Amino acid sequence: MNEYRTHTCGQLRAADVGQSVRLAGWIHRKRNLGNLCFVDLRDHYGITQCVFDSSSALFEQIENLRVESVVGFDGTVVARESVNPNMPTGDIEIKVEKVTVYSEADVLPVQVFGEGNEPEELRLKYRFLDLRRERIHSNMMLRSKVIAEMRRLMTEQGFTEYQTPILTASSPEGARDFLVPSRLNPGKFYALPQAPQQFKQLLMVSGFDRYFQIAPCFRDEDPRADRSPGEFYQLDMEMSFVTQEDVFKVIEHTMGTIFTEFANGKTVDKAPFIHIPFREAMLKYGSDKPDLRNPLEIADATGFFNNSGFGVYDAKAANGEQIRAIKVPGAGAKPRSFFDKFDAYAKEQEMGGMAYVAFADGTAKGIAKFFSEEKLAELKSKFGAGDGDAVFFMGGPAKKINKFAGVVRNMLGKAMDLFDNNAFKLCWVVDFPFYEENEETGAVEFSHNPFSMPQGGLEALNNQNPLDILAYQFDLVCNGVELASGAVRNHVPEVMYRAFEIAGYDRSVVDNKFGGMISAFKYGAPPHAGCAPGIDRTVMLLLDEPIIRDVILFPLNGRAQDLMMQAPNTVTKEQLEELHIALKL
Repeated sequence: MNEYRTHTCGQLRAADVGQSVRLAGWIHRKRNLGNLCFVDLRDHYGITQCVFDSSSALFEQIENLRVESVVGFDGTVVARESVNPNMPTGDIEIKVEKVTVYSEADVLPVQVFGEGNEPEELRLKYRFLDLRRERIHSNMMLRSKVIAEMRRLMTEQGFTEYQTPILTASSPEGARDFLVPSRLNPGKFYALPQAPQQFKQLLMVSGFDRYFQIAPCFRDEDPRADRSPGEFYQLDMEMSFVTQEDVFKVIEHTMGTIFTEFANGKTVDKAPFIHIPFREAMLKYGSDKPDLRNPLEIADATGFFNNSGFGVYDAKAANGEQIRAIKVPGAGAKPRSFFDKFDAYAKEQEMGGMAYVAFADGTAKGIAKFFSEEKLAELKSKFGAGDGDAVFFMGGPAKKINKFAGVVRNMLGKAMDLFDNNAFKLCWVVDFPFYEENEETGAVEFSHNPFSMPQGGLEALNNQNPLDILAYQFDLVCNGVELASGAVRNHVPEVMYRAFEIAGYDRSVVDNKFGGMISAFKYGAPPHAGCAPGIDRTVMLLLDEPIIRDVILFPLNGRAQDLMMQAPNTVTKEQLEELHIALKL
């Protein structure tokens, strides 16, 4: 290939026996057997076993080299006596005749061979070593393949890739912005884009029709297991003269293909993915990100507790609280301790406990003793319970009960081993409320995306209770993870002014904060819609990685710090003066 190598460390096979070759890479590990020393040489492409005889002058040299030193080996390909079927190069080894040392390694702070137990902070400080590990290295390669396939699929569907600005204006909606001071405009700041939202809509106004981008997004928010602090990447797309159904078709083809291609043996739902209205999702699954691998569903039991005989829940229902029920197949024969754990959990969460009825061997336990025969028959009929099943009941305020029931649903699914862990279950959650009420202030505010089109348009904004208005907004959900968020956009200036007015922003705020976009809409804007699947989360799901940092090349830690590059860091007094900034700490 070149002066450093004739082959990569993942290339040689049995057919190459007898060839003189030159390999280059890192010393992955060494095994000294006394008369022989085996060295695994690693590069980006794989590992090749190399052998040194104790009678060779090279034996002492290789013994004195630490693992992770970068070397070149010249030698002859020979057949291995003990074939390793777990390695692509397991049929051969290299009898080394010459060693060239390119770079000697110091003692390693993080081990590369095997999966060490080093703390995450140490792994991130020496991320360049962590990235040499097989699992992490492989994760990054799959991420690259996923992005390449996304680009191919979008281009195949008539989309063109464009690059939108990184330095832009601050937006009053969403998470906190990362601000960048302007040297040439003292006292003013750019913001890093939380998403290319306004720019991609302006592209539609500019007549480009179908846009996509592998877009970096920046949000100054607290870390979560499924989102890295600081920045993340998404497949951003927008298209003109379409409804939300057109967006669904594009994303289903793209993401359905991605999941099918990289599923690694798991089953994948076929398009079209099911649609679940937001309010139905909150009732049946207790979440707008339902994990459909869990077959359990939540039912509204408020009406059942109307002089039922069980006074605790009858009183809750009479006082305006909501009661939820979850039928759990196979739980009827569980011991009392199983049900007590869930009751204790409900009390820990200040939800007043949890009741149950368990059917087993023709008997009914739990709160069944409070019900008449007729009421017990109604319970079986209403919740589909039979012998061997159990029905859990929980109650509380309307604003809390759905989310609590959703947590319990997943706890029960795991406790009963009901999850289909060999599947990717995808769905669209649709018909989000356009507005929501701030629990602390009571103010009406946007619930999802302020640039979305309200269902019913201006007439709905003028004549309906704001909290009853639905939006053309939708999320793509996979296995309980929000993969994408999208909407049909509001492209009519008067509708946008009115929508922001209801949320407490007058026309001047809209003109000031979204001036470029609102001005563009006044000169002819097509109906348009878009979506943005998250790349980090997609790869995280495909690899079944619990922590998103293990699918990102150089992630920040939980305090939004880059320990390897020591960022954020202080800057000089001269730099601050150039930017007209004084620090007050």
